[in-house]
Amino acid sequence: LGGNPLFLNRNDIQLGRGETIADTARVLSRFVHGLVVRTFDQAEVQQLADIGSIPVINALTDLLHPCQIFADAFTLAERWGAEGDLVGSLRGRKIAFVGDRGCNVANSWILGANLFGMKISLAGPPGFDAAPEFNALLAREGYAEAYEFTTDPYAAVRDADVVYTDVWVSMGKEEETAERIRVMSPFTVDARLFAAARPGAYFMHCLPAHAGQEVTREVLEGPRSIVFDQAENRLHMQKAILATLARSCA
Repeated sequence: LGGNPLFLNRNDIQLGRGETIADTARVLSRFVHGLVVRTFDQAEVQQLADIGSIPVINALTDLLHPCQIFADAFTLAERWGAEGDLVGSLRGRKIAFVGDRGCNVANSWILGANLFGMKISLAGPPGFDAAPEFNALLAREGYAEAYEFTTDPYAAVRDADVVYTDVWVSMGKEEETAERIRVMSPFTVDARLFAAARPGAYFMHCLPAHAGQEVTREVLEGPRSIVFDQAENRLHMQKAILATLARSCA
């Protein structure tokens, strides 16, 4: 794209010495044309976007992972879409998310399904639901009734065109590893569960995967798995996001 990237962590800039996020947003807005931010706290990304005067791309937070969902949608549209109507090919399709139904990828797919006119059903153990701040976001956007939660993975994958899962232990949850593995073990995507989806369904995972936990190796490397196409399309989709924002700010 012809740009010049700068890789900055907290210790490279004044955040590591106590500067506020608000002041960092103002300073970086004078130095660069955009920010791609990967951090734990969604509120930090939101503050950078609200106070800064340049585009801010959420590359991942504890609450959302939007770039992943755009890459996922593009990966599906490559298979289903006709030239000139890639987004239209997603409309009416069903995606089933199995596992940690309150993680950032699950949250983002709820938003993505609404954006693309898809149906979404999420299956996981009781108590692993979306965070209150995400539910508030859904209510503000009018999405409160636009998804289905269930504790039955077979109910979720029934008639699904896509079966999606993610790791059971997301960032910041490492202390809960043993308990999460215990309660989520009935939600492993294995060949039997995957076979309950619609014929011709695809398996997706944002990677890295823990084969033997959230998905079996058989499904992960099976003929309907498109996980490595997803990984490749992260590159292409994120270039497209950067190019789109650059044009809008030119």
